[in-house]
Amino acid sequence: MALAIVIEQHGGPEVLQPREVVVGEPGPGELRLRQTFVGVNFHDVYVRSGLYDTLALPGIPGIEGAGVHDLRPGDRIGYVTGRYGCYASERLLPAALALKLPDALDDRQAAALLLKGLTVDMLVNRVHPLRAGEWVLVQAAAGGVGRLLVQWASRLGAQVIGTVGSPAKVQAARAAGCREVILYREEDVAARVAAITGGQGVDLVYDGVGRDSFAGSLASLAQAAAAHAHLESRTAAQPIVLRV
Repeated sequence: MALAIVIEQHGGPEVLQPREVVVGEPGPGELRLRQTFVGVNFHDVYVRSGLYDTLALPGIPGIEGAGVHDLRPGDRIGYVTGRYGCYASERLLPAALALKLPDALDDRQAAALLLKGLTVDMLVNRVHPLRAGEWVLVQAAAGGVGRLLVQWASRLGAQVIGTVGSPAKVQAARAAGCREVILYREEDVAARVAAITGGQGVDLVYDGVGRDSFAGSLASLAQAAAAHAHLESRTAAQPIVLRV
């Protein structure tokens, strides 16, 4: 038997209930993992609330963790999976998903950072290989993904501007490596970006906020700044007539 956190209906944190569960023996291509730490992500919150109706109830949420497996006792592994069941002291896991952890990374760090680290790696190395000197805007720079993104981008030599939602988060964003920090609830983000970059705008925007920040993100891009400058010069030179 293992101890798990089970949800039987969607709702607030009160629906998370401890239960004893039977884990069973691993089948072909599986291993049994004794978990030492599990990651808690916004995805889990959305699953619990019902915003993501992707977990059959009753069910065990969670998609990220770390621990010791049964094939080579003592080997520490971390993992990210689409197969729910992470909120438990033990679980079955496809062996192909197990990532052996280096000695420099403890279980707690792995459970907290693996999903976020893979996300940031995709953004800075695959979506757009980030180059030294590029201007970057990171929305929500003091959050989990945001702070790691700022650290990684700064290490690569990018000039990072971060936004945060409150004055209390400014220092965290600066400590992570932000060159400048903008309070996006109190300031015009695009105007501040233009002032910081000398009217150039940024080369990339990483926006983990969404609806409330999307317009400011678009307006902060270098292409938008160039288009705006072109429009102003055209307007000053001759009127633009739109015919319907």
